[in-house]
Amino acid sequence: MPAADPGPETPETPEMEIVHLLRAVAVELGLHSARFAHRHGMHPTDVRALIALMDARRAADEMTAGRLGAALGLNSAGTTALVNRLERAGHVRRVRGERDRRKVVIEVDERAIELGRSFFGPLIDRSVQLLAGYDERRLAAIRDFLGGVRDAATGGG
Repeated sequence: MPAADPGPETPETPEMEIVHLLRAVAVELGLHSARFAHRHGMHPTDVRALIALMDARRAADEMTAGRLGAALGLNSAGTTALVNRLERAGHVRRVRGERDRRKVVIEVDERAIELGRSFFGPLIDRSVQLLAGYDERRLAAIRDFLGGVRDAATGGG
């Protein structure tokens, strides 16, 4: 159960102010992602899958359907339906693995990347612009904080 917010008579600590800002950012990013999904006839899980596939691509990591389903918390049938839907829409393709040709890997298509860039690009550009104003020490603190929150949210750390 989430911790209760302090009442109006309780002064907010700097830590809680940051937690509340993080929550507001998460809500706004979720709404932004939902607008993208709605505009392009996608389910929110489709967008999450494309993000997972782009993250795997950036890390030069092959993503199988099984790994994708596990990352999204889907069972086998749900993962198959998701990949079929994304493949029909031209957002992904199934290919043989580079390291193990017996393995079927799911890859995000360049058209899906461009579609995402056209919608999320201005937000990403503004975020990069904001971060460019910070020195390496502050960037390291931001990276450490966000990594710690991610770990806490996923049950790690």
